[in-house]
Amino acid sequence: MEIFDLTIEELRLRISRKEVSAAEALDSVLSRIDKVEGRIKAYNTLTPEKARGMLAEADEKAPLYGIPLAIKDNMCTRGVRTTCSSKMLENFVPVYESTVTSKLIKAGYVLVGKTNLDEFAMGSSTENSAFKTTSNPWDTERIPGGSSGGSAAAVAAGQCVGALGSDTGGSIRQPAALCGVVGLKPTYGRVSRYGLVAFASSLDQIGPITKTVKDTAILMNAISGRDPMDSTSAPIPVPDFEAAAGKDIKGIKVGIPKEYFIEGMDPEVDTAVREAIKKLESLGAIPVEISLPNTQYAIATYYVLATSEASSNLARYDGVKYGFRAEGRDLLDMYMQTRSRGFGPEVKRRIMLGTYALSAGYYEAYYGKAQQVRTLIKRDFDNALKEVDVIATPTSPTAAFKMGEKTADPLQMYLSDIFTISINLAGVPAISLPCGFTKSGLPIGLQLIGGHFDEEGIIKAAYAYEQSTGWHKRRPAL
Repeated sequence: MEIFDLTIEELRLRISRKEVSAAEALDSVLSRIDKVEGRIKAYNTLTPEKARGMLAEADEKAPLYGIPLAIKDNMCTRGVRTTCSSKMLENFVPVYESTVTSKLIKAGYVLVGKTNLDEFAMGSSTENSAFKTTSNPWDTERIPGGSSGGSAAAVAAGQCVGALGSDTGGSIRQPAALCGVVGLKPTYGRVSRYGLVAFASSLDQIGPITKTVKDTAILMNAISGRDPMDSTSAPIPVPDFEAAAGKDIKGIKVGIPKEYFIEGMDPEVDTAVREAIKKLESLGAIPVEISLPNTQYAIATYYVLATSEASSNLARYDGVKYGFRAEGRDLLDMYMQTRSRGFGPEVKRRIMLGTYALSAGYYEAYYGKAQQVRTLIKRDFDNALKEVDVIATPTSPTAAFKMGEKTADPLQMYLSDIFTISINLAGVPAISLPCGFTKSGLPIGLQLIGGHFDEEGIIKAAYAYEQSTGWHKRRPAL
């Protein structure tokens, strides 16, 4: 096995035993990037020299010493471009580190590059990037999912050993499912958002994308915790997530929501997820049918709230303070030219939707009503998770679709997140992991959802399932 194919857990062990040097690990990953990046297009910016500099300064006793990781290009990295895959921030170089990257620096990681995404994290396919469309390593004519498609593709293709993504409505879990890797959205408040370029502030969360559940637990240990720079980060103790992987799941109750097994779902996805639930049952878990009755309103609720928050957050990009600036006849014309030329079609669509929902006369009818329905959706999860320990669902209704297949129909694209959006509205944690492949060789994802701040519970269940199957050991033939 090549070094770039190792997991974080395996590489960490080999480096500590001096079987592999950290420099060799970095060279292996950079060589892999040279070989396949032309086909995958996972990165907006590569940082080989910075990686070598970080390695020279890292503490050899640090828990992630020498581990080459990729960071989604919407998290600030000091001295390295942070573009959000938008022309608006094409040349933006932050003068500070996000909290998560600061924590990773202390843990000894090395940054190999910033990964491509849907512009400002708005999309489900990474086709909305202003710079390039990332390919799925399992079939380069298909999308990797979004918006963290670059991070998921880079992990699946061996172009990094692990990565960070952000998840506003499924943007870690959906691409993880479509690329055959593991992705976890933490509880809202578990991980600091300081330095994450905001899309929808009440929904955004940073989380890991890795090859295995144990690797996800390792990264969660590194990035979790209260941050005085983020008032929404929770002052709740951080358990040892790595220790949760390997615990017995006998007797845990697994909720099966009837609303998540619907008409129109790919039959191969339905079959694979039901087989995964049977596997959990064979490991001692107890399946319990549950109902999440307000699920049908989730997409409408999400797209009112997310676009409203996006409209507010993206108002700062006006050509005056920083970022792209177009010339205009006067101040108003400069504003209009800057925002017309700096933002892509999907971002402009969402700004307009959000501005409308927040406008006088419509605020109560749309935004106010959506907040009320959000409370009902959260209550559904709270009630269900009093009866069960975890909830099992598909991550995505289909496997990866072909590039261009849904770009002409935004509503069909939005439906790609139908099984992930509710989790962000409720603020609970969820993990996606491989549970099978279609006949054509495309990965399928199983989603496990837990109660607030119970990442341990979903990691425990996910690890037990993963270790009883071999799906996570498969690699795309590049």
